[in-house]
Amino acid sequence: MDLAAVLALHDRELREGARPDGPGAHVERVGGVVRQVADAHGWNGVLWSDLDTTDADAAIAEQIAYFSALGRDFEWKLYGHDLPADLGQRLTAAGFTPEPPEALMIGEVAALTLDAELPDGVRLLTATDQAGVDLLVHVHEQAFGTDSSRLRARLLDQLAAEPDSLVAVVALAGDEPVSAARMELVPGTDFAGLWGGGTVKAWRGRGIYRALIAHRARIAADRGYRYLQVDASDESRPILERLGFARLTTTTPYVYEPQTRAE
Repeated sequence: MDLAAVLALHDRELREGARPDGPGAHVERVGGVVRQVADAHGWNGVLWSDLDTTDADAAIAEQIAYFSALGRDFEWKLYGHDLPADLGQRLTAAGFTPEPPEALMIGEVAALTLDAELPDGVRLLTATDQAGVDLLVHVHEQAFGTDSSRLRARLLDQLAAEPDSLVAVVALAGDEPVSAARMELVPGTDFAGLWGGGTVKAWRGRGIYRALIAHRARIAADRGYRYLQVDASDESRPILERLGFARLTTTTPYVYEPQTRAE
């Protein structure tokens, strides 16, 4: 892959030219910022920015005022190549809290290694209804130790309104959900995104995560997508590299909570 060209395409299609992530959301450009505005359980935040040292602080203040007026927590998703170079420091100074950085990994579907297999006794279930989403959310909470009620509501909305934009998969050992993941398909672009891959602790190290990546990659290929993108943690990055993914840059969520700041 020409990594610089793929990164530019990623920015153009998924960030600057972003489409709403799920029903009830809309994307708008305000000056040098592209943001998504969603309901209370959707993703709210800044997807892309074209700023410099002369206008960055004003743009940050404008986004804080806008989302605070809505009473919404929001995220400024900062990429390693975004400008100005000190944008992360400016966000922190304005009251944002950075979460751990991740690597933006890209794989060209046709070049990926897709021969990963599930362990004996493990099967995959595609979540297409409330029962399937409940299984996926159960795994997510067990694997990551977080409350996933907002994720559950968003996935149910998406399956009801835009079922072709989501592939949600649960790995079952017998009837026990042990791993889960999803793929967001972005119409009109070359990219499908892999999200939420997690395995409960007792089942890690058995190749399920790798098999779920391969399963979703085959679906993306069948639907004509050229690239898969993943925001990868330090734990998942080596697995992705062995499958043929390459690191493009880093991505760091900067989170702002208006109500917390007001207390």
